[in-house]
Amino acid sequence: MSGLRWGILATGGIARTFTHDLHVAGREIVAVGSRSDVSARAFAEEFGIPHAHGSYEALLADPDVDIVYVATPHPSHAENALAVIAAGKHVLVEKPFTLNAAEAAAVRDAAAARGVLVLEAMWTRYLPHMVRIRELMAEGAIGEVRAVFADHTQQISDDPGHRLNALELGGGALLDLGIYPVSFAWDILGHPETIVASARKSETGADTEIATIFTHASGAISTTITSSRAAGPNTAHIVGTEGRIDVDRTWYNATSFRLTGPDGTLREHYVSHVQGRGMQYQALAAERLVAEGNLVGDLLTIDETVDIMATLDEIRGQIGLVYPGEA
Repeated sequence: MSGLRWGILATGGIARTFTHDLHVAGREIVAVGSRSDVSARAFAEEFGIPHAHGSYEALLADPDVDIVYVATPHPSHAENALAVIAAGKHVLVEKPFTLNAAEAAAVRDAAAARGVLVLEAMWTRYLPHMVRIRELMAEGAIGEVRAVFADHTQQISDDPGHRLNALELGGGALLDLGIYPVSFAWDILGHPETIVASARKSETGADTEIATIFTHASGAISTTITSSRAAGPNTAHIVGTEGRIDVDRTWYNATSFRLTGPDGTLREHYVSHVQGRGMQYQALAAERLVAEGNLVGDLLTIDETVDIMATLDEIRGQIGLVYPGEA
């Protein structure tokens, strides 16, 4: 075991997937917290977790917990993360990190003041195929990057009560799905200097389709397309002067990619071999960062997370998407 003992805050589907992958990686899970005793006990029994707490407060008071994974709905992320930080524990917050950049900055600043790690659970950043892509980029394998394309398109639900269509739950394709390709563009090209966005909304006011065009400091352009009502290819592409990288379906999961020269010659075919879904890699990164005494991150720093939330704020401003309780 690593010496870091995990607590799971909330018991929904994403918490189950993450906890399964923690087991795959041999991590130590000591407690789970839910708003319901019944849910906490059922989750603990399912995963062999020794402590089940019927409130989040009880989980955060557990002296055996060193680091907490926050898996609640989007609007609760900031409140829950701040509570974890106040308890003096490290925290991995499911994406989107918060509803907006102001909340993200408040969480970042609280963690810095308390001396704990806070990390966004953008698990794609840590997958082996993305690590290899960054290596190739650093080697100049595709020359100067000119364009990046990525989509995250799923056919989920048109039910107005579904969380993706409910504004009070932070609903909309952008925060739930679009965060992936937006973060990908940031990963490859850095901060966008200009942002243009267009969207289609549902009857509830939540966005169902959204497209963005960014320009970056190098002059490169990135585009993203997101939908919660229609399933697309879910691929990503990085195009350079000396070649391109085509990341296969589903690019934000553990997958394969091909490095191809300008003449069409295949230079590398990478295939991922990952147990589980691959969410364990972000947990391993969090444990490594704590061991190193690095409380700001590296592949995705907390400052970058805040700046990405500001990008999402700008996109939402352009499409007129405001959540209840926001100014």
